[in-house]
Amino acid sequence: MSAGTKAAELRELDNEGLVAKLREAKEELFNLRFQAATGQLDNHGRLKLVRKDIARIYTLMRERELGIETVENA
Repeated sequence: MSAGTKAAELRELDNEGLVAKLREAKEELFNLRFQAATGQLDNHGRLKLVRKDIARIYTLMRERELGIETVENA
């Protein structure tokens, strides 16, 4: 994921795409935490961005689960 994923970009994805993005973000967060623990992390702001991306994905998934927002299949 690049420098923060916009909600509009995530809303265009289907449920499988969101799960894939979530998996990627969690893997990146794990790697960033590992780098921080070993003192190799250069950009500490990236941790915050990845955590926010994960929260954004979970929010969209929950909205779809509750029927608040749906995917428009074109």
